[in-house]
Amino acid sequence: MINRRCFITGIRSTILSKKEKFFLKKYKPWGVILFSRNIKSISQTKKLTDEIRIILKDKNYPIILDQEGGRINRLSRFINTAPLTGEYFGNLYLNNKIKFYSHYKVFIDTTSFLLKQIGVNINTVPVLDIRIKGASSIIGDRAFSENTKIINILGNLCINSFHKNKIGTVIKHIPGHGLAKVDSHKLTPTINAKINYLLKNDFSTFKNKKSFFAMTAHIIFNKIDKSNPATQSKKVIQLIRDKIKFNNLLMTDDISMKSLKNSTKISTQKAFIAGCNLVLHCNGNYKEMLDVANNSPFVNNFIIKKTSQFYKILS
Repeated sequence: MINRRCFITGIRSTILSKKEKFFLKKYKPWGVILFSRNIKSISQTKKLTDEIRIILKDKNYPIILDQEGGRINRLSRFINTAPLTGEYFGNLYLNNKIKFYSHYKVFIDTTSFLLKQIGVNINTVPVLDIRIKGASSIIGDRAFSENTKIINILGNLCINSFHKNKIGTVIKHIPGHGLAKVDSHKLTPTINAKINYLLKNDFSTFKNKKSFFAMTAHIIFNKIDKSNPATQSKKVIQLIRDKIKFNNLLMTDDISMKSLKNSTKISTQKAFIAGCNLVLHCNGNYKEMLDVANNSPFVNNFIIKKTSQFYKILS
């Protein structure tokens, strides 16, 4: 593992191109992320993930999918999750706890089964952002609730349940996307709330979570750092470590999102300087992949230790 680099890459299609095989062999990313474009059938996807693991010579190699349920469904060829939003489960918990626990178990067990069938061992859930009226719909019904207590309960259950199913989780979008009034895929959200308010509300849902991974938000918190989104802010990353007490691996949200105004190269460098452990690049653009790879350091002892801890739940 010591010769891997600190980034996660997307790939273009349902099979690896010659360039992508060369890229994986040469640059050895820490992990690979898949999307709907990579998934045609269960057998095809398993063949793809097997090939990736053979190239990287690691049967536990991290392969990630963003499979929340609701409208975020990369497995749409196999399952319809449209009604099964975070909000649906949050409301079910509030109204009928017995039904909630049985339904949520089936949901996570089914998701885990499908992920393992295609060779995926990390899912980018749970969304721990607060549902806030008047905020951007990019979170919306992906959030469990407006109530931080419910988010905490369901978030912990989600993480523990996936771990029991031998799937890692990525809490997102740390330290909190809920107040954002624009979509960070397109614009840079700016939040003016005071630090004490944020610590008691938006940031509180990320505390004491046992997830091995967390995904940063591309959001500017004016009262902490007026110049840099959380992903590229030393001050915000330090707050995540010191106040939110998240001490595992921090990965960026997609480094190619338009919220970040720099080139791929500069955005990657700034994320590492700020203190992120892993840079995530999703779109499969080969030139950008090279920019990320060439500006990503090799894994350090901290990343090796935390990755080994994650591997223990897979056995």
